[in-house]
Amino acid sequence: METTRLSTKGQIVLPKTIRDSREWEPGTEFYFEETADGVLLRPAARFPEANLDEVAGFLRSKRKLRTPAQIRAAVDGEVMRRHDRGRY
Repeated sequence: METTRLSTKGQIVLPKTIRDSREWEPGTEFYFEETADGVLLRPAARFPEANLDEVAGFLRSKRKLRTPAQIRAAVDGEVMRRHDRGRY
């Protein structure tokens, strides 16, 4: 168990081993929750929770959609191009 101190400014330095194991970088935001045993520290969620129905199709392309036949032809052309260069 590692210990730390509260500074005169009310700051606590988290031990490096804990920051590294949790992959907490400078600027990470946290929630504090008082419990019967002390204070619980949790990183704030980066994005609000959402389900697939809420985000599906959110990023739309302005380009014209390709047909499956056009996609297959493009893939086949790239495979042939790479084959001719000795990659496959």
